Amino acid sequence: MPNYLQIAVYLFLLAPLAAQAQGGGPATHGARAQALGGAATTLAGEVWAAANNAAGLGTLTQPAAGAYLENRYLIPSLNLVAAAVAVPLGVVAPETAGQPARASRGVLAAEGQRFGGALYNEVRLGAAYGYRLGIINIGGRLEMLQVSLQDLGSRRALVGSLGGQAELLPGRLTFGAYLYNLTQARLATYQDERVPTVLRAGLAYRPSKQVLLLAEAEKDVERAAGLRAGLEYLPAPAVAVRLGYATLSEQATAGVGVAAGNFHFDYAASWHTVLGLSQFLSANWQWQRPASPPAE
Repeated sequence: MPNYLQIAVYLFLLAPLAAQAQGGGPATHGARAQALGGAATTLAGEVWAAANNAAGLGTLTQPAAGAYLENRYLIPSLNLVAAAVAVPLGVVAPETAGQPARASRGVLAAEGQRFGGALYNEVRLGAAYGYRLGIINIGGRLEMLQVSLQDLGSRRALVGSLGGQAELLPGRLTFGAYLYNLTQARLATYQDERVPTVLRAGLAYRPSKQVLLLAEAEKDVERAAGLRAGLEYLPAPAVAVRLGYATLSEQATAGVGVAAGNFHFDYAASWHTVLGLSQFLSANWQWQRPASPPAE
């Protein structure tokens, strides 16, 4: 017989904590983004754009892979693990005046994640594509979402998302927007249960090479709007220090990043005055593609 008491405890106690942690919308991946308060809509050129905003893949010029771990409030049932890989397609066009290097056919990525424990869990498998067009990055993601509840079965939905980024002031000011679940995918007909539809939009300002300032708004169509903000400072080329805050989850965040050759390691922590400590860790790897054979 199903243990309905355990299931009820999870739904009424743990599930609301998870929803508050993610702001009712798509999860933010990568410890760098988490340390910046989750303000990731404008971040580009890294593998976690496959989850945060596919448009950010457009400026990735090397194959990349990443692994990500997070724990919310020291509760094992709120663990999340994710992995991603991204591959530029075609020839990488070199950097020109005012334009970064880019892959001529865009960047294709795949990302998978699992959240939760035995009683309740979510699995997402997604494919994303990003392309650089002038001063604009555009991208999209298609994912299969599976929600499982012990002894009560699973539900699946196909979720589509679109994103864009534009350099308003090249090298200085960037605007980003991301619409998650634009089709309002349905999980169940009972009470018309749907995957949250969320719009995120933000700005990134770089006053100097060492400083990055981020501000972002998030709106779930069925919930109040929230704000996220982050600051990244590079005291040395291979070291980053980060701070952030998110109003929806009422959490202050902080973290550090270290680059070692082709590897990047990031750690972040967040603090909620009632729920306590959350921790995030990610490792990214970029490598050179084999050189193309000379034309005959």
